[in-house]
Amino acid sequence: MLYKYKNDYEKIAMGLLSFIPDLKEISHLKSCFEWYRAEDDRHLYLWKNENGDFIAIAGIEVDDASKLVMLRHISVTPAERNHGVCFKVMDALSKLYPDYELMGSLETAGLLSKWENQNGVADGNK
Repeated sequence: MLYKYKNDYEKIAMGLLSFIPDLKEISHLKSCFEWYRAEDDRHLYLWKNENGDFIAIAGIEVDDASKLVMLRHISVTPAERNHGVCFKVMDALSKLYPDYELMGSLETAGLLSKWENQNGVADGNK
């Protein structure tokens, strides 16, 4: 289940983001984290598994004018990888923003394309 970031989740969010290779260095991680907090159209969402543990994070940028949601970052704990968590997060984001198109950044485009193919989104069957 998706949970919108709040200050109580800061350590968890930073820990999840630190699994992204480009964000392993603390200065890059802090810069990225502050980038999300700097503007109202940027959001972090955390994912809880069925045991109530936060296991994933997604960072998005919402463009209301063009009805786009840019998936900037997505990260899953190593123990939960290969269990379809990324696709579940993208499913939830798609439901959260039903009138928006979900797009990928350079880092997330490949994964998003796989999700679209699985869900028939590439064929316009969202």
